[in-house]
Amino acid sequence: MTSKIIECVPNFSEGKQTKILDAIADAISSSQGCSLLDVDPGESTNRTVYTFIGGPEAVVEGAFAAAKIAYELIDMTQHKGEHPRLGAMDVCPFVPVRNASMEDCIWCANQLGSRLAKELDIPVYLYGGAATESHRTTVPQIRSGEYEGLASKITTPQWKPNYGPAEYRPKWGASMVGARKFLIAYNVNLLATKEQAHRIALNLRENGRNANNPGRLTAVQGLGWWLEEENLAQVSMNLLDHEVTPLHVAYEESCKDAEELKLPVVGSQIVGLVPLASLLQAAEYYMEKDNLFILEEDQKVRLAISRLGLSSIGPFVPSERIIEYRQEKQQSLLIDKHVKDFILSVGARTSAPGGGSVSATVGALGSALGTMVGLLSYGNKKFETISPIIRRLVPPLYSTMMDLISMIDADTIAFSEYMDALKLPKGTPTEEELRYAELERTMKGAVEVVMDLARKCNDIWPLLLEMAGFANITAISDLQVGAKCLETAVYGAYFNVKINLVNAHLRDVEYKQQADDEIQQLLQMAKEGTSAVLKAVAARTALK
Repeated sequence: MTSKIIECVPNFSEGKQTKILDAIADAISSSQGCSLLDVDPGESTNRTVYTFIGGPEAVVEGAFAAAKIAYELIDMTQHKGEHPRLGAMDVCPFVPVRNASMEDCIWCANQLGSRLAKELDIPVYLYGGAATESHRTTVPQIRSGEYEGLASKITTPQWKPNYGPAEYRPKWGASMVGARKFLIAYNVNLLATKEQAHRIALNLRENGRNANNPGRLTAVQGLGWWLEEENLAQVSMNLLDHEVTPLHVAYEESCKDAEELKLPVVGSQIVGLVPLASLLQAAEYYMEKDNLFILEEDQKVRLAISRLGLSSIGPFVPSERIIEYRQEKQQSLLIDKHVKDFILSVGARTSAPGGGSVSATVGALGSALGTMVGLLSYGNKKFETISPIIRRLVPPLYSTMMDLISMIDADTIAFSEYMDALKLPKGTPTEEELRYAELERTMKGAVEVVMDLARKCNDIWPLLLEMAGFANITAISDLQVGAKCLETAVYGAYFNVKINLVNAHLRDVEYKQQADDEIQQLLQMAKEGTSAVLKAVAARTALK
């Protein structure tokens, strides 16, 4: 489990005054833990979209800081623009990016809504995953009547805000704060006419041509247009949920219709940023389709770029276009250190990195050795008979290695979050209770990181045991070392969990008992797994 990454995309009703736009951008950039990725102003719409990422608490703080500046500088009584709007900060969605759930984003939406109401006294409607009433789930539903109709609308019982006063605030209007999945703006390129591209879009988009003629792809909006500067047409789509309709499905379905119309497809285009998972999903599809054996993430990304033709109009640079990679460029991580520097940081007079990060490192090395032994038993003619087995065993070992690598930083981050909670104010009974709740939450988070570490390590014992029976005999000692590394990692997780469970800030007795029972079982599994692998190796090498 790595630290959670959430994207926040607030839309402000100002697209012309650079001074205001810069002030909002500065407010986001100066918020601790926030990485501002993009600012997209529109003069005719008089609207600007900001994109930034960070942890749950950080993005809430960044969004509030931006709203506070907007509250001072934007006056909706003077606003005119072509884009529909309800307020100064018109809409503010939270989007799960990495290791974050929709529940995390709903929490963010409620936290921000509460703060906007309490500190700025403005009305806030929740939408999307955070919505509480069916008649106001979508932005168009809530924005019906727009800013001009808000004065009469907001006082009716069915349009009472979720947070803040049911009163008209002329200078601000109202804000919509919500939780949704990542929206991907995706275009498929055709050597065709605008009308032909639109015909395909009508076949694909969920709404189709009308209610009686729906399209084939769920959670997809689309239309066809002509791209003058490239001298081609595009099927332009919004993929509202890439888990429902993935990139490769949108692409392949477009190709299918284009082929029926005898139209050439010349690649595709992603507008803006894209989540890593969507490209890996495409890569997995083409790997399965063509029976390809690819392990490394960067190679999978390259495969997706190639098969989807994402560089057909302009270069698709993963470091600039994949949202997780954009954030990683701005972070200082333990896993980016040289081995010597990492060891020195462990040996320094600081509490972190400590036993949890070291355990994750040792576990990752154990899984890496298993992966290495598998690869050394593959790709050579003398191992052809076991090639299908290796292709089955190695990917989950490699995946576990990558997961454990990410936990090296996750443990230190979890500890840092707990230390930050210790600094919270405790001058009043309310502050004391809030502080205690945050301390318990972050301590549970620290426990779960190392508990997950132990679970991951134990998941691969059957793979190592199977590999011990036929792997390259010249590398069999590496499998023994790998097994002991994994066992040591689980021991490390065990010791970390045990000491954290006696922490005074962890008051949930039922949770403590469940965690204690589970870590005992996980340790026993590691002991048995290690013993089984070592015995299997001994049977092949006559070592006793």
